[in-house]
Amino acid sequence: MRRASGAARRRVRPGPAAMGDARHRRRVATTGARGYLSESRCPLSILAFLLPLMLLYEAGSIFYLARLGREGPEPLIAKGMLHRLFDEFGGVSLHLPAIALGVVLLVWHVMERNTWRVRPGTLILMWLESAVWTLPLLVLWIVLATRAAEPGALAMGQDIAGLPWQARLTLSIGAGLYEELLFRLILVTAVHFVAVDLLRTHKDAGYVLAAVTSAVVFAAFHNMTASGGGIDARLLAFYALSGLFLASLFILRGFGIVVGAHAVYDVIALVVVGQS
Repeated sequence: MRRASGAARRRVRPGPAAMGDARHRRRVATTGARGYLSESRCPLSILAFLLPLMLLYEAGSIFYLARLGREGPEPLIAKGMLHRLFDEFGGVSLHLPAIALGVVLLVWHVMERNTWRVRPGTLILMWLESAVWTLPLLVLWIVLATRAAEPGALAMGQDIAGLPWQARLTLSIGAGLYEELLFRLILVTAVHFVAVDLLRTHKDAGYVLAAVTSAVVFAAFHNMTASGGGIDARLLAFYALSGLFLASLFILRGFGIVVGAHAVYDVIALVVVGQS
């Protein structure tokens, strides 16, 4: 019996080939995770990830926002600023922010000389990750914004609760795209460039300064007026902390993920829940 048990133990003991296979699987899993973290920050992957949102927003602007005319909601903060920047181009300026974003990502991709291949699995994982990163924003919203005098989605104008859901969906997508383009991609990058490349501060200190600056500017561009006048402290905290979180997410995970998280949050707040 002892011999049989010993033989059985020897038979089930993994050999070098099996141990090698296990190490290979662990290595492949690790490489796959690192590959996704890298690919999700590549400009071409970001463009492929954002292109459906860009097309949906442009179509929604034509069919659902344009018909609102001057009686409609206050335009998106970032989109309005970008429109003023491109006003000299006439009517086509309405679509220039989207065109400019696409061109910037393509030029960035060409400069990095990466492959022109995007894996569908990467895009699926980017949507899943964006949804996960929405959770901290929802917690801030529940704790702070829903108790404020004017609970609301990030970066929206006033009086949009009564709009059709298609218009609110369009605004949600636009906020995710153009707020992140202005306050994160442009502002964080510019502040970091000035701090690190021109003023020669440490790279990490530059990121901290850029994130804080972005959060302060992001909060300052929003209506935080309390119902009785003055500034609503809860709304101030909500916008400042949300801006700091989104800036940190942009620095750590890139432009695509932060746009996805912002857009998903606004869709939940404006379309699913229906808060203004």
